[in-house]
This record gives sequence, C-alpha cells and structure tokens, in this order.
Amino acid sequence: MIAFQDFEPAKGVWGSDFVFLDNFIAFFTDYQFPRILKNTLLLSGGLILFGFPVPIILALLINELHWKKYKRVIQTVSYLPHFISLVVICSLITEFTNSDGVINQVLAMFGVEPTTWLMRPELFKPLFIVSDIWQHAGWSSIVYLAALSAIDPGLYEAATIDGAGRFKQLLHVTLPALIPTITILFIMRIGNVMSLGYEKVILLYNSTTMETADVIASFAYRKGILDMDYGFSTAVGLFNSVVNFGFLWLANTFSKKMTENSLW
Repeated sequence: MIAFQDFEPAKGVWGSDFVFLDNFIAFFTDYQFPRILKNTLLLSGGLILFGFPVPIILALLINELHWKKYKRVIQTVSYLPHFISLVVICSLITEFTNSDGVINQVLAMFGVEPTTWLMRPELFKPLFIVSDIWQHAGWSSIVYLAALSAIDPGLYEAATIDGAGRFKQLLHVTLPALIPTITILFIMRIGNVMSLGYEKVILLYNSTTMETADVIASFAYRKGILDMDYGFSTAVGLFNSVVNFGFLWLANTFSKKMTENSLW
C-alpha cells in the first residue's frame, strides 16, 4: 500500500494520502532510471555469467580430491570469506586496490603505474564481480558437494568397467547427476536478477564511480532512507519484485519445456 501513497510515518498506512501511480511514474521518468537499470542488469548479469559456474567447478574439483585432510583444508579456506563481515571485505578491497596497496605494489614490479582502482569507473564492475565470487563461491559449492555425495558409487564402477577414465566419468556420470540441482539453483538465481544488494555498492562506490556503480537498490536506499521518501522507495522495491517474478516465471517455463526440472 505504501508504494501507492505519499507515506508519512506520523499518519501511518491508513492515514497517508493515496497518490496511486505517481511514485512509479516519478521513478520511471527520473533521469537516473536508465543508468541505474543498466548498471543493475550488467552487474547481476556478470555475477550470473561468471559467478554461477564457479561453485560448480569448485565442487567438481574438491570432489576429485581423495586426500581427506587436504580436502577439508581446501573446503575450510574456501568457506571462510562467506563469514567475514561485508564491511571488512569492502575495507580489504579498498586497502588492496589503493595506489599504495598490495596489488599495485606487485604490479609496479612489472612496470605498471600505480592507480587507485576504486576511483576508476571502468574497474568497479570487475572488482565487484571478482570479490563477490571470492566471497561466496566456497559457501555456494556446499549444495553441489551434497548432490555429488548422493551419486551412486555403482555408476562410477560401471563406467570404469566400460573403460571410462576420470574425465569421461565426469562428463557422463557426475555432470548428468548434477543437472537437476544446477537447474533449480539457476532458476532461483534468475529470479533474483534485480535484487542486487545495496550494502556492498554503497560501501565501495564514490562520486567518481557513480556513473557505473549506482544500482536500483542503492538509488532506493538514498531516496527512502536519506531523503525519507518512503512511498517512492517502496514503489521501487515493488517494481523489483514484479520484475524478479517475471524473470522467475520465464526461467521456470523455459526449463520445464527444455528439461524435466522446474520449481513448479
């Protein structure tokens, strides 16, 4: 209801004036709308394109390890970034990518001129995507490792008897067994394409990178919390939810037609 109101906390939901579609019209006609929509789709698309396959690959690699102690160490190290505070993660990114940071010091050995990466608009998206993969890949791989542990060992034995090596077993036994899990998680990820959290963006962006870093969530945060335009901010959130549901429905319908796996 707040999305269709000029909401005032003192009046509450029932006392605030209804403005119907005015908040949505204001959002769609805002000069920042094309920019934030483009940035949201590019960042989310990059996370899907580059980030979604990484936990699958990591799970397959860990599954191939037979030395249990080494396997546990790799799993623990890959899980740890997920439990580090986002504020700490962003502080590390800022420190490492400063002109006198570790990354620039290493690159300086190869003749690369030091620069503050977070002050360069063209580098914001790659930094965001790479750091997100590092932070969440290990944790996301747990689901795939659980699916791998459920595969019948007899299938591998039969493949070995038929002369299949490790690589062919991966192609013809492991991957087909993972397809249902991959499909369901991919559909759910598509359903969150517009839900790009504002916290990390706000912690990393600045006035220099605003053109390529500002997304719908950070825009809604500024309008809702800083400008106290709660109706407008809620309308933006409702728009995101409707678009997410549309993407979810399309992905589920496509998956149902192409495969036997779907959410409903």
